[in-house]
Amino acid sequence: MQHVLVLPDREAADDVAAEVADRLGLPEEPRPVRDALAGEDDAEDAQWLVVLNAPPAGWSPATLAALAALAEEYDGWLERE
Repeated sequence: MQHVLVLPDREAADDVAAEVADRLGLPEEPRPVRDALAGEDDAEDAQWLVVLNAPPAGWSPATLAALAALAEEYDGWLERE
């Protein structure tokens, strides 16, 4: 299962990616991905995503709550796919 932290700008996504790697003990920092909003051509109209693949057993509710809180600190949110 993938979890996506949706963030308002590149700087926030870079900060969150580094913090997530530290908090979860990931071997590699996730790479932020630009997601242009549908129908928008302006570079300013984009969200940045930090995509995380959950381990086979999934993450605990406490970990998911911490990820959601981290995203909110940067004016973002957590989506589960």
